[in-house]
Amino acid sequence: MTSAIARACESVNVSAADHPHYRTQKGEITTNVLAICSPIAKFIFVLLEWKGSTADSRVLRNAISRPHGLKVPKGIDFCDSIVWIQEQIVCQLIFCISCLGYHYLCDVGYPNVEGFLVPYRGERYHLSKWCGAGNAPTNPWKFFNMKHSSARNCTERVFGVLKGRWAILRAKSYYLVKIQYRTITACYLLHNLIMREMCQTTMPGTIDDEDSTSNELDDENIQFIETSDEWTNFKDELAMRMFDEWEQAS
Repeated sequence: MTSAIARACESVNVSAADHPHYRTQKGEITTNVLAICSPIAKFIFVLLEWKGSTADSRVLRNAISRPHGLKVPKGIDFCDSIVWIQEQIVCQLIFCISCLGYHYLCDVGYPNVEGFLVPYRGERYHLSKWCGAGNAPTNPWKFFNMKHSSARNCTERVFGVLKGRWAILRAKSYYLVKIQYRTITACYLLHNLIMREMCQTTMPGTIDDEDSTSNELDDENIQFIETSDEWTNFKDELAMRMFDEWEQAS
């Protein structure tokens, strides 16, 4: 099963002295929210209270190491067969890996480590850049990025729904920052409640709401993240196999 990780920058109101800590590269005053969205448009993990200037990799490391944090199974068999789904209508989930638990699709701000698939740097990524016959991918890295972007597009849509539903997320609040964190958390929880109780559409090919990693023992999960040649080779092999099968099917 493949879910997507995204960084959500939610506007907050803090004192002028704290502005440098909360200011993003775009100059906005925000809190850095690490959010994980499932293919059925629900949030399965949300971590708040990091300042907007904090690097995504640091937030991810904290999410994994903290008690009751993000659970990512380890001990993947790199010889497992790779499942390539050429036509999948569920939230544009284009590919997955046949192994235990979840894999998370991340943007380039996150490290390329076991359990997390990031796009290739220096290649086109966003779906709008692949429009038109002349923009078809010409190598495995471009093709991987195109499918990666398509799969993560589900997350972008969910954030659009979230902010469209809750106006308080579209502009900074004037409550105390701790109350703002609680308000943001409440919006995410209410989104999941609405999706569970009021949305009648069931997406085929997805698992049920129960998190299959919730019962994993701590020693079976990744406790810290680090880059490795083994994971890099695995990702390259995945990209090449996907590209080869796409060319054969064309």
